[in-house]
Amino acid sequence: MNDDTPAPSAGPATGQRPLSGAWMFVLALVVGAFGGFGSIVFKGAIAFFQNLFFLGRFDVHLQPDTHIDPSIWGWGVIFVPVVGAIIVTWIIRTLAPEARGHGVPEVMHAIYYHGGEMRPITVVAKAIASSVSIGTGGSVGREGPIIQIGSAFGSTLGRFRNMPARQRIVLVGAGAAAGIAATFNAPLGGLAFAVELMLISVTALNVALVASATVAATYIGRLYSGIGPSFEIPSVELFADHAIGSYQLLLCVPFGLLVGLAAAGFVHSIYWFEDRFESLFHNDYLRHMSGMFVLGLMMYGFLWYLDEYYIAGVGYATILDVLREVLTNPLLLLLLFAGKLIATGLTLGSGASGGVFSPSLFLGATLGASFADGLQWLVPGLQIDPVVFAIAGMAGMVGATTSAVVTAIVMIFEQTRDYSAMLPIITVVALAYVVRTRITAESIYTLKLARRGLGIPQGLQAAVSLSRKARRVMNPDFQVIDLDDLRQWQEEHVPGEGPRYTVVAKEGQLYGLAREDLRYVMRDRELSELVDTRFIVVPPTTRWPVLMRAIKEGGHEVVLVARGRASRDLLGVITPREIALTVRDAAELMD
Repeated sequence: MNDDTPAPSAGPATGQRPLSGAWMFVLALVVGAFGGFGSIVFKGAIAFFQNLFFLGRFDVHLQPDTHIDPSIWGWGVIFVPVVGAIIVTWIIRTLAPEARGHGVPEVMHAIYYHGGEMRPITVVAKAIASSVSIGTGGSVGREGPIIQIGSAFGSTLGRFRNMPARQRIVLVGAGAAAGIAATFNAPLGGLAFAVELMLISVTALNVALVASATVAATYIGRLYSGIGPSFEIPSVELFADHAIGSYQLLLCVPFGLLVGLAAAGFVHSIYWFEDRFESLFHNDYLRHMSGMFVLGLMMYGFLWYLDEYYIAGVGYATILDVLREVLTNPLLLLLLFAGKLIATGLTLGSGASGGVFSPSLFLGATLGASFADGLQWLVPGLQIDPVVFAIAGMAGMVGATTSAVVTAIVMIFEQTRDYSAMLPIITVVALAYVVRTRITAESIYTLKLARRGLGIPQGLQAAVSLSRKARRVMNPDFQVIDLDDLRQWQEEHVPGEGPRYTVVAKEGQLYGLAREDLRYVMRDRELSELVDTRFIVVPPTTRWPVLMRAIKEGGHEVVLVARGRASRDLLGVITPREIALTVRDAAELMD
């Protein structure tokens, strides 16, 4: 009998039939292609709304590495985010409430609590709401929306065939990875993101499927954004002088601790603003409009004082200014850090739709450059490179806030294509993550669900129990008696003595499990009522996941491990007790 297939008595069929690896590969490519084209359409929609609301023209072309041109409305630009708030609130209230916020928590919720099922309308609602939020100046990123859009498409595609939840979740993860890959031109980063945060079962097949989706998405996304990195920066020669490189690396230790504190503050600031707005305003429109009005005032203040909006939108232009050392004043950089922190809290806390990845990059870059430039101001002649600390800060903020440590390291490398800063990046990410987890256990994604009372596992752990087969789980301590001998067993059996389980056979075939707990209360009833005949039979090579699905589908608690239906073929018994013991023993190897 096939290891992956329970015996015929494993319970009623659910109608769900796993797709072959070939079909899953085709579907993953479709999801990846949608992610690539979806990213292009999404970027075009952002450009359209930004050009329309700021410049009063119809145009879908936009250079993300250039600052927003001063609005033709003058001081009236203050109300541009307010108009966007009205549109976004209407879309969220009318079409999809789950489109509010930064998207990734909703995807996690669908994966862990709904078998990867997401409403198709989420694709449309999230795309329009997020493009309006960003296009009207909202301080949010593109990655959260495109992750939710790609994931919702993967979920929708999984409904066309009645596939099991485990396969649908792989397509959801592939959609998330495709969105990341196409948005940031980072296929490895997209793959790492899905593995760290999306996939429940990380197998070679699932990773290969997600990888194929990222390849398709990245290839198509490059038709719009080109093949270059997201941030073109001068080469960083960190260890040209090894002594200088060494003390720069040592300075990454206190900087990593600082980034961890900043990441914890950023995580809590989003939900602090959300709580304040919900306590002050009970009307969705008024709540979002008030937050965006304050953001509009901040935007106009930065334009009036510094000639650029700086904190509006995704902020890539400001990040490039930092990496190209256009912005070097440490106090100005701290002002930008504080401004972006507040602007993002106002935007998401009041009810906008958008991601937190880009704001994290902005915060990390400004904090890192401010740290390095500030040290050079305090200690003239100190030879440290602010760009190194800016890049490390970007990775540290992303890794610490999202708990996607590997994703942060890989993606920042893909976005800058500069390997020389890899050691500072790893150092800062590691320390920042440790500090953030000491302050708050939840990431910026899982905290939203934790506030609803929903737990989401963080990090990858090998589920040791998954490697077990039925022969390792079963209890071989049993005896087999014939149904005709049941009365004698009832009268003579002493609890706690002899084999743990008594299996009943009828005419040489497995009939059921004798219920020891009913021996006395049912002494005057029919003997057959002492036997639990609701059981399933599985071969000894049945793997743990297949065993658990068979129990769920059959609706029974008793499993007989046997090579056939004859009583002589019985090898062992599995009840909830054996399952609990297996899980307990596996927990010894987990954090």
